[in-house]
Amino acid sequence: MNHDPHCVDVNVTASVGECENVTVDPILTNAGPRIVRVPVTLAEIKVRSNLVADIHFPDPVLEIKDIKKRVKVVQCRLLLPGVPAGTDPFSAAVYPDLRLFLKGFVRKNIQYATPCPHSSEYCVSSEIRSLTVDVPFECVTTITAAEFISRPQLPFNNSRSEFDFFRAQELGHGYPEKDQLLSSDLSQFHQVSTQYYNQIPYCELLSSSIIEWDEATDRVPLPNHKPFEEGTFRTLKEKMFLEFTLKVLQNQQVNVTAL
Repeated sequence: MNHDPHCVDVNVTASVGECENVTVDPILTNAGPRIVRVPVTLAEIKVRSNLVADIHFPDPVLEIKDIKKRVKVVQCRLLLPGVPAGTDPFSAAVYPDLRLFLKGFVRKNIQYATPCPHSSEYCVSSEIRSLTVDVPFECVTTITAAEFISRPQLPFNNSRSEFDFFRAQELGHGYPEKDQLLSSDLSQFHQVSTQYYNQIPYCELLSSSIIEWDEATDRVPLPNHKPFEEGTFRTLKEKMFLEFTLKVLQNQQVNVTAL
């Protein structure tokens, strides 16, 4: 009896057959006004920042061959103030401008040539290696009232209210029998609390652009009379102008009309 645990062999062929499809009628709601919750674009902004960093290589670098860059945003938080329940959460009268906190990295993959030990004075043999580093950035930018495409829905404040009940108590020894202590009961505690679970804004990264200037700060000539114009370094001073475009969104309820 064959006890092969792989009862289905899927590695038979590399070709993919064509599948047929037919259209179906989607299930739609009845026509008329509806309220839907959808991501609403609050603002689209272009953020600019300047970065300076020293990059240290584990090997002597003969020259930089290529640098690939990728922007990574790890925090994008629109700071919203709370408003009392029952007020207009879209009002811009009290807080027309809001702050957006940003934090992230520029991932850089640097491909470089490092010389081999058997180079001669006429030629330099080298190996291609790479170094991947994250250059961090952190900043706060202001989104003015005029920059908002749609106003964010401000969060409602939670509330807590205490209440007591009247209680008449005997005063005890040393007081007239007809006198009583009129107050609330300290042995009891009563409270009404309300929590609101508001929708928090979030971001999407649309595009990025980087202008950089990299130069060595510790370049030295090659030893043993190698080609006089060649040299190596281990430290790179980097200056970057970073620009990226963000979309700020929030899930909100919107009136729509179904056709």
